[in-house]
Amino acid sequence: MILGRRQEIERFLKAPQAGVRAALIYGRDLGVVRERAHELAQRIAKDPDDPFDVAQLTDGDLEADPARLESELAAQSLMGGRRLVRLRLGADKAGPDKAAAESLARHAAGELNPDAFLLVEAGALGRDSALRRSAEKAEGAVAIPCYEDEPGDVARLVRDSLARDNVSLSSEALTLLVARLPRERGVARQEIERLALFLGPGSGAIGSPADLEAFFGVEPEASLADAAADAFGGRLAEAQAGLRRAGQEGEGGPAAVRALGLHLGRLRRTLTLAKAGAGLQEAAKASGVFWKQEREFLRQARAWSLDEIERLQPEILAADIACKTTGAPDQLIAQRLALTIAGRARRLGL
Repeated sequence: MILGRRQEIERFLKAPQAGVRAALIYGRDLGVVRERAHELAQRIAKDPDDPFDVAQLTDGDLEADPARLESELAAQSLMGGRRLVRLRLGADKAGPDKAAAESLARHAAGELNPDAFLLVEAGALGRDSALRRSAEKAEGAVAIPCYEDEPGDVARLVRDSLARDNVSLSSEALTLLVARLPRERGVARQEIERLALFLGPGSGAIGSPADLEAFFGVEPEASLADAAADAFGGRLAEAQAGLRRAGQEGEGGPAAVRALGLHLGRLRRTLTLAKAGAGLQEAAKASGVFWKQEREFLRQARAWSLDEIERLQPEILAADIACKTTGAPDQLIAQRLALTIAGRARRLGL
């Protein structure tokens, strides 16, 4: 069963139907995928991080042991609650896709533990994906595609997020911000959080277009933004120098990875708009590119492709997770990611 309309999706996430045993949440916007999966997991399990009632699997687990998923779905809860099995597919691989599809079909039909719930998170799945076809066909499963936010969705996200910090924007400033924010949910949230800090949490401030210009105006001067632009432009030495400079300024690895993700999000948004018929310069402006960076950004946009961007996205997400692991050398993780990006940029002729 496919849930495509926002109202249908929101109703299901708040109150999953009793007869549904599996959900596939997938799409190009991995930020939306993660948010929706997190919301659903909280409805299914009292504690989504409980190791006794919740099993966490990846595509690597299925490659090592294709029967692992069904074993987890057949197991009973050790604590008496509803069992949740979460599967995260981070790569487009036929083996894990097929194994997950077969297990989802069996579980949705009630052949395994009927009290267990299977929650699968995946990136963009084509129509040839066995997992996607299985979730769409099974009566006991739902498939929830996640698309990039429309302007109305972004405006609502901005208003709700800023309201939690007791700040807001004038209507003119909101229109300007929506036009400049990247459409990927995770990256957009990071920018909105940064804007709330800029306006002053709890201050009751109402940001104006002039405030936004000041907010966006300092960004190109930041070491991390410069480092991200250098990495995507194939300038490894400059990117590494920028990361080291940011480290000296107190910015850690997670912030560096976020900056790289933000630059990737803007490239994706620009290329998507250009593919839809917009001029490249117009698309860059709509993606929030500062005018001082426009020339270099357009040079990069002409070299990078949407396919290359999609192949790079999982590596940025993996680096973000690795940076947040206790004891991880987050600066080295960020530098390694910048090295990877710069290397690919050079192969693209940058």
